[in-house]
Formats: sequence, structure tokens, C-alpha cells
Amino acid sequence: MRHPPQVRRTLVIMAKAPREGTVKTRLTQCLPSPAVTSLYCCLLEDTVALARSLSGIQTAVMCPGHDVDDLQRFLTNGTPIVAQTGTGLAAGLTSVFASFSASDRHHVIAFNSDSPHLPLSALENAFRVLTTHDMVIGPTHDGGYYLVGARAAYPTLFQNDGLGTRSALERLMARAGVLDLSTGLTEPFYDIDVAEDLIRLRDELRLAPLKAPRTAAWFSEWQPAIAHIRSRLEES
Repeated sequence: MRHPPQVRRTLVIMAKAPREGTVKTRLTQCLPSPAVTSLYCCLLEDTVALARSLSGIQTAVMCPGHDVDDLQRFLTNGTPIVAQTGTGLAAGLTSVFASFSASDRHHVIAFNSDSPHLPLSALENAFRVLTTHDMVIGPTHDGGYYLVGARAAYPTLFQNDGLGTRSALERLMARAGVLDLSTGLTEPFYDIDVAEDLIRLRDELRLAPLKAPRTAAWFSEWQPAIAHIRSRLEES
């Protein structure tokens, strides 16, 4: 009796080299730039560790071409680092599926680099969704998405999708509809973009620091600054 070929599963983290002024820039409104860069380093390392803890799933990093060398020096755990084609996040997402979706037996998910606090079960569920849908999307509470997966490459999927805006999820769903793709959603979650997200993550990691140990240690180091941010938010 012949068994069907096994599905290959790959989780690709969308990342940048941790340079000041280029990562998590919205947080520089409330924190010094070196602190923001250090936070990004911690988030990225913890996110890669989360991805690598998944059983039976390959992990890779996709980044702009000029960031490959820096990320290879930063991430020393052997995770493959692949240069995207073109510039910008939409080009990066298109590159993920062009690079890794070799056939319909290869399920690929692109994942952001600042969600080490995401439950492992959410990533496992996303791959389960792909067994019955053409696409899977993990929505964020602000109208974006923290992951998107597919069983094939669709070159026009990320055109004009408003990445980085509150309509990103809506536009992606609309493009999927135009392409007649069946789409499943995972549970909504939050990523780390603004001060409110930072406080929410600090409170979560206080209760479970081992979920993202490097990021939890960063919060301990910058505790006075975080306390000041929280006070300002409560006053506003």
C-alpha cells in the first residue's frame, strides 16, 4: 500500500538586521533608540527560539538582501537566512512563498519577528488550518496580521494590501477573494508596535517570563522607563 507523500512545513520569520533607527521605530516616541534596538534583538531571538521549538517544522528567516550578513552574525543557531527579492514588506512576503512553496505538498507560513509571546498552539493550529484551506491568516487587534500562510505562491496576493495600516487584513482578505482562495483564520493576537503593546507584553511576561526569557530580561533592565510609560498612559 502506497502512502501519500508527506507534507513539508516551513515557518519563515520576517526580520531585519537590528540597526538603530530601522526597527520598531514607533516605539522611539517613548523609549531611547538604543533601548528599542535592544528590545528588537530580544524579540527576534525569542521568536526564533519559539519557531525552532515546533516539532517537524523547518524554520528560516527572510530579510532584505543588505541585512543577510548582519543577521548571520547575530543569529548563530544555524537558522537559514534568505534574502528577499525586491524592497519592502510586500516584496518580502511575496519572496517567502516564491522561495519555499515548491509544490502543494509544501505548506509555508510567514511570521513576524516580534511575537515570541504567541502560544505555540497558535502556530500549530495555523499549520492545521492549511490542511483544509488555501490560506491561513493570523489577525492582529489593530487590523493587521501577525502571520500568513499558503500552500502555493500567488505573485499578486500582496499587491496594494496596505501593509502597516489598519486596513491590511481587510485588503489581504479582499485579494484572497479575487484569487478565489479559501481562507481560514487563527485566533486574533497583538504584536509590539506602540507603547500600549509594550505594557501589555510586560504584564504578560511578569506572569510567565520563560515564555520569552530574553525579552523578559530586557523589561527588567528597562524597568524605570517602562514604569514611566505606564504612568503616562494612565494619566492620558
